Amino acid sequence: MLERCPALLIALAAVLAALQLPVAAEDEPQLDEMSLEELSELEVTTVSRKPQSRWTAADAVFVLTGDDIRRSGAKSIPEALRLVPEMQVAQIDSNKWAIGIRGFGSRLARSVLVQIDGRSVYNPLFAGTYWEIQDLVLDDIDRIEVIRGPSGALWGANAFNGVINIITKDSAATQGGLITAGGGSEERGFGDFRYGGSLGDDLRYRVYAKYLERDDGAEPLGVPYQDDWQMLRGGFRVDWRPESVGWLTLQGDLYDAQLGDRVGITTFEPPYRETLVGNADASGGNLLGRWTRALSATSEMSLQAYYDHTFRRDLHFREERDTFDLDGQHRFALPWRQGIVWGLGYRVTSDDTAGVPGVEFVPAAATDHLASAFLQDEIDLIVDRLVLTMGVKLQHNDYSGFEWQPNARLLWTPVVGHAFWGSVARAVRAPSRTEADVRLTAPPELDTDDPSECAGTEGCVFPVITGDEGFDSEELIAYQLGWRTELRSSLFVDTVVFYHDYDDMLTLEPGEMSEVQTPPPPHTEIEYLIGNRGRGESYGVSVTADAFPTSWWHLRASYSYLQVHLSAPDGITDGTGADGSSPQNQAFVFSRMNLPWRFQFDSSLRYVDRLPAQGIRAYFTFDVRLAYQVTQQIELAAVGRNLWDSTHREFAGGTEVERGAYAQVRLQW
Repeated sequence: MLERCPALLIALAAVLAALQLPVAAEDEPQLDEMSLEELSELEVTTVSRKPQSRWTAADAVFVLTGDDIRRSGAKSIPEALRLVPEMQVAQIDSNKWAIGIRGFGSRLARSVLVQIDGRSVYNPLFAGTYWEIQDLVLDDIDRIEVIRGPSGALWGANAFNGVINIITKDSAATQGGLITAGGGSEERGFGDFRYGGSLGDDLRYRVYAKYLERDDGAEPLGVPYQDDWQMLRGGFRVDWRPESVGWLTLQGDLYDAQLGDRVGITTFEPPYRETLVGNADASGGNLLGRWTRALSATSEMSLQAYYDHTFRRDLHFREERDTFDLDGQHRFALPWRQGIVWGLGYRVTSDDTAGVPGVEFVPAAATDHLASAFLQDEIDLIVDRLVLTMGVKLQHNDYSGFEWQPNARLLWTPVVGHAFWGSVARAVRAPSRTEADVRLTAPPELDTDDPSECAGTEGCVFPVITGDEGFDSEELIAYQLGWRTELRSSLFVDTVVFYHDYDDMLTLEPGEMSEVQTPPPPHTEIEYLIGNRGRGESYGVSVTADAFPTSWWHLRASYSYLQVHLSAPDGITDGTGADGSSPQNQAFVFSRMNLPWRFQFDSSLRYVDRLPAQGIRAYFTFDVRLAYQVTQQIELAAVGRNLWDSTHREFAGGTEVERGAYAQVRLQW
C-alpha cells in the first residue's frame, strides 16, 4: 500500500492545483489568515536585539512562522529549516543532519550560531550544534528567525555565516490543552502533550511532554543502517507580568535520547579499522530565567541567566558539560533620532571527556571563560527614509584572546513599497577545544589486495590530526545588498546579493613522522597539524517571492545561487570541506491551500544541486500534507515525505533517505 501512496498523493496534488476552487464560505473557519501586509511586517528581534518589522530590517533575515512549520509536515527543526532560503539542509541518516548557511554545511553546522529563547546550543568542544537533541514541541514555536550572513556585532563569535534564533510562544498563547499523536513508515510513533493554565490575572504557565521514535535508514541495497532514534523530553514555562515588576520568565527542559549509530574507529593491529554498531546515549537539562522591564516609553532593560547540563556517550567518545551564562542589555533613545542598545555577557563552561584509543582531548577536562560587551547605535538620518546602524562587539576567550566584530548597515526606503539595504561586517569563528586540544588517529592506507597489509614502502603509517594551541579565529569580511518590494498588492519579493571574503581558515598541514610506543603495539605516526593557512571567497544571490493568487492560496518560491572557492598553500589541505560540498543551485516552491469544507492541502517541491566533492547527485524532494479540521478542536492529517523517488542520498557517509508517510491527529481544547 505504501508504494501506491506516493503516486496517489502526487496525482491528487496535480488535480487540486489545477482546479479553480471556490473560496471557502465565510462561516467556515479560515485556518490561516495572514495577509501579504502582515507577512512583510512580521516582527523580528534577532537583527537589532529589539522588536522591529521584517520590512525595516537591514539584513538578510527570514522568518519561519509556527504556521509554516505545522503546514510543512515537518517533524523536526532541521526538516522545517528546508523552507529557509540559502540554507543547506541535508539528512545524513535517520538522526543526523548537515546544515549550513551560504554553504559550509557540516554535521554540526560549525559556522552557524543556534539559539533557543536566548540560550545558545552551540557546542564549544566540537564547534557546532547537535541537531538531534534540539527537539521541541513544534506547536509551541512562535517563529524561527534566520539571519543569512554574519551577525557577530550583536551575537558574538560563531555567528559566522548566520544565526538561527528559535523563539517559543509566550505561555499566554498556549492556554488550554494540546495532544498530537501519530505514526507511519519512517515516523514510527510520536506524541506531544501540552497544557497551559493561569494562576491569577498576571501569571501564565505551561507544561509539556514529548516522545518520538523514528525508523532507521537504509543502505543502497536495502540493508538497515541501525540508526533509529528515540527521544523523551519534558519541560515547563512560566510567564509572570505584574505591572510593578515587569515581565518575568522561567523555563526549563529535560531530555533523554537513544541514537542508533555506526562508527568506524582505528585499531593498531590488522586490519587497523573496526566498525562499532549500537546506541549512543544523550541526556541533559536546562533552566533559564529572564527579567524584562520598561523603564520609560523609550527605555527598556533585560537580564537573562541560564544553566545547561549535557551528557553524551557515543560509541567511541563521551562528553559531559556544564554551562552557566549571564547576559544583560539596555536600550534607550537619545536626541537627534538615535536609538542605543548595549549589553554585557559572561559565560563559563566546563567539560569532561573520554574516548577510545586514538580519540582523545589533551587535557581530558577543561573550563573555558567568555566575556563580552556590545554597543549598537541606530540613527534615523531622514525620517522614514534613511536609517544608519553601526555596532561592534568585543569578546575575550581563552584561545584567541580579544576579538572585535564591527558592522554597519544602511536602510533606504525611497517610496512606499520599496526598501533597499546594504551592509558590511567583520565576523569570526572562535577556536574550539577541537582545534586546540584534539588528538585523532586515522587508519593507515591499506593494500587493496590484502586488507591486513599496509600500502607503500614505509609500512603502516597512521595519520594523526593534532590540535594547536596557537590556532587563531577564522575571519570573514562580508558585503551584502538587498531589495524588498511589493510589486503588486499580492506579491512580495525579497532579493539579496552577497560577497564573503574568508581568511585564516582551518587547514591540515603535514608534519614530522615518528615512532611511538603507545598505544601498543609500537607503530609509526605522521602528524597533521591543525592551522589557519586557508583563505577564499564565496558569493551568490537569492530571490524569494511570496504570492497570494487568491484569498485561500499562498505560494512561496525561492532560488539561490552560490559559489564557494577556498584554497590553501601547496601541500596543505583545506580542512573546512566546504569547497565542492556546497550546492551551487537550490530552489523550492511551497504551496498552502485553504480548501472548502475545512480541508487544507499543502505541498513543497525542492531542488538541491550536486555535491561533487562527496559524489552526491542533484536531487528533488516532494512533500504533501492533506488535513481536515473535523471541529475547531480536532484536526486529522496525512503527510507524504520524499515522494519524488523511493530513496536518495543527501550527504556523504550516511544512509539513503527513504520515501515515507505518516498520519496524525491533533486535539486542542
